[in-house]
Amino acid sequence: MMVLFMKALRFAAIGLLAVAGSLVAGVAWAQATPVDYAQRYTQACAACHGEAGGGVPGLAPVLAGQPSFYALTQLFLFRAGRRGNEAMTAVAKDMTDTDLRGFSELIGKMAAMPAAPVAQAPDAARMAQGRALAQSHMCLGCHGKDLAGAPQVPRLAGQHEDYLARTLQEFRSAKRVGYTSAMSEALSGLKPDELDVLAYYMARHSGSAAP
Repeated sequence: MMVLFMKALRFAAIGLLAVAGSLVAGVAWAQATPVDYAQRYTQACAACHGEAGGGVPGLAPVLAGQPSFYALTQLFLFRAGRRGNEAMTAVAKDMTDTDLRGFSELIGKMAAMPAAPVAQAPDAARMAQGRALAQSHMCLGCHGKDLAGAPQVPRLAGQHEDYLARTLQEFRSAKRVGYTSAMSEALSGLKPDELDVLAYYMARHSGSAAP
């Protein structure tokens, strides 16, 4: 199963590279007036995602630390209406290919943040259960032992717990469509409370490769 899963991921990566390649090929890099994407981010994105990309729990996910390639493909999916978020589709629908590249490169340069401080120390039992679930359901194989992501997959360490829980539930129910069926297949055997435990663990993960 692991071999089939990784093959599916590789095919997905090839597809994403084709999408990204077509975007890059059509971009005129030399512009008469260079666009300041940091300024545009402040104007269009910071209210929800924060000046440094830290997001707002219950409103918008953390962008800081996300790979630029992953950010580019997500913006492409929002622009195409293939991700079900009306607010983001409204923001992205008029973006040019140059804009997608500019914003994604800016996001890729945002330094990853430590997990948000919590009032209480993480529950050791839940953290251990979450780690075991992440290991047995191939999360670490794709997102890395440190959950820091890879060019085509997102960083999960330190992401907002509510966003993680909702996203995992949407993948499991096939409400959110990924690049392949790999995410839905990986989560298909998990119960709702186990998805919550996974989200709890990932949100509090330090981002280091240590268990």
